[in-house]
Amino acid sequence: MKAIPRGKNNRSTKVLVVDVGGTHVKILASGQDDRRMFPSGPTLTAKKMVSQVKQLARGWTYEAVSIGYPGPVLRGRPVVDPPNLGNGWVGFDFRAAFGRPVKVMNDAAMQALGSYKGGKMLFLGLGTGLGSTMIVDKIVEPMELAHLPYKKGTYEDYVGIRGLERWGKKKWRKHVADVVKRLLTALEPDEVVIGGGNAKKLKQLPAGCRVGDNANAFLGGFRMWDERWNPTSFPHVKGAAKERDRRKKKK
Repeated sequence: MKAIPRGKNNRSTKVLVVDVGGTHVKILASGQDDRRMFPSGPTLTAKKMVSQVKQLARGWTYEAVSIGYPGPVLRGRPVVDPPNLGNGWVGFDFRAAFGRPVKVMNDAAMQALGSYKGGKMLFLGLGTGLGSTMIVDKIVEPMELAHLPYKKGTYEDYVGIRGLERWGKKKWRKHVADVVKRLLTALEPDEVVIGGGNAKKLKQLPAGCRVGDNANAFLGGFRMWDERWNPTSFPHVKGAAKERDRRKKKK
């Protein structure tokens, strides 16, 4: 299991958080109130991503970078190119490209980190696929539960976007409830946080669950460089908290 990274100068490090998604790349920096974003897609390579992020972040001051990566990450490095993006991610030198210290974490793990309140938490991200992360007493363990066998396929086949499109919302919600129940029984977390873009399509949350928020990915990105973890205590996460509140008001 991997301990959460800790920054040496956690009180003053200014961080740029980059949340890489299949449709958009979203960024937010320490002390800023509003995120910025640009489209991603199948032509977005790692080099293009860095170039566009640096251009979009002009005017922001940052000393370190956190990247939420839509794929497996091992020892802080992507190990597989994302299926919905361009190539060139594996082996790319993000530190050299940004000219700053960089930490890379699976995107579901980063959102889980921002959602964590203590104890043993399971995070499930309902989006294109099924993101999953377990956090136990501040130790983060990204997981690949999506590919475990389920019915005539995998968990991802039934609760990811393919399952939603194939079964429709009503059946898809039943599959989500069943999958969550099975994982609760198997992993025995204190709570389950359900995040991702499709979490809002659930009419009712399964027992033992609370809803997450995509804006928590920014909180997770800031926490990667700060050991204290209290979102109300740092200017770093002021913008992420405001962004989360703004999104809730729009709903």
